[in-house]
Amino acid sequence: MLKAEYQQRGPVPQDVISAVPLQLPEPTAGQVRVKVLAAPINPSDVLTLTGAYGMLPPLPAVGGNEGVGKVEALGEGVSNFKVGQTVLLPVGCGTWVTALNAPAEKLIPLPDADPLQLAMLTVNPPTASLLLSEFVDLKPGDWVIQNAANSGVGSYLIQLAKLRGFKTINVVRRDSAIAGVEAEGGDLVLVDGPDLAKRVRAATGGAEVRLGIDAVGGVSTDNLAAVLANGGVLVNYGMMSGQACQVSPASFVFRDVTLRGFWLAKWFQQASPAQQMKVFGELVQLIAGGKLKTRVAATYDLEHIKDAVTAAASGERDGKILLVP
Repeated sequence: MLKAEYQQRGPVPQDVISAVPLQLPEPTAGQVRVKVLAAPINPSDVLTLTGAYGMLPPLPAVGGNEGVGKVEALGEGVSNFKVGQTVLLPVGCGTWVTALNAPAEKLIPLPDADPLQLAMLTVNPPTASLLLSEFVDLKPGDWVIQNAANSGVGSYLIQLAKLRGFKTINVVRRDSAIAGVEAEGGDLVLVDGPDLAKRVRAATGGAEVRLGIDAVGGVSTDNLAAVLANGGVLVNYGMMSGQACQVSPASFVFRDVTLRGFWLAKWFQQASPAQQMKVFGELVQLIAGGKLKTRVAATYDLEHIKDAVTAAASGERDGKILLVP
């Protein structure tokens, strides 16, 4: 058995993490041993390795914040799970491992479905869902604009918006990303640029856009803000450009645009168990039913963790990188 561990953080994420032997004891009372089937590498995981994320575990640490597995053994007193059952792993438990012991109360039973898609349930789908529901009261037929539309969150947002009757304007940073986003069902796909607002107005017939979603920062934030209608809300959830959000005072002063921030970890802290289960209940059914999915660029075993992190940190990939221990 192996685990992907890092003893320090550094600017080159693949340099600080390695696959090392894992010695796993038998599960104790109340625990379940789970064989990990799949665990994704998210942008937040890469930022954690570099030390640039907003929440950092103590060192040494095992990578991975989400994943899916199958129950292998039950500790004393565990009666609500059975061997062979598919389960969602607890958030932030260090999922880049062959297997792990977890408290039974922290595991969520899942239907049998594609483990690669189920493994990505915890982070990107709820982020996309909440971005669409928490900031603007959208109605069927409304337009939403997002950048980083070829990302994992972008893919889920396109699909969820379509299921809810919304139309999406999808902004990417390179021509080669257009076809993939169109294949996901994006209604309009454009390459970012200073004239974005003009092109959006021409393509939509001047449609009112009240919600913008920004994962890039820098001038890209301003490009989205310029598209929004009076009183529009722009929500930032990432900084893929490495630059702070830039917005012209004209958007704030003359059109009353609001810039907000969203961090899923904060939502988890504040949401009630009932609120969390409502969100996850909907998403599990959609994923298990094949109505919600995202592209997978490649899978790696734990022995090739350095290659996997290198691929995940690359801006040119088309889809998610997952570990299949």
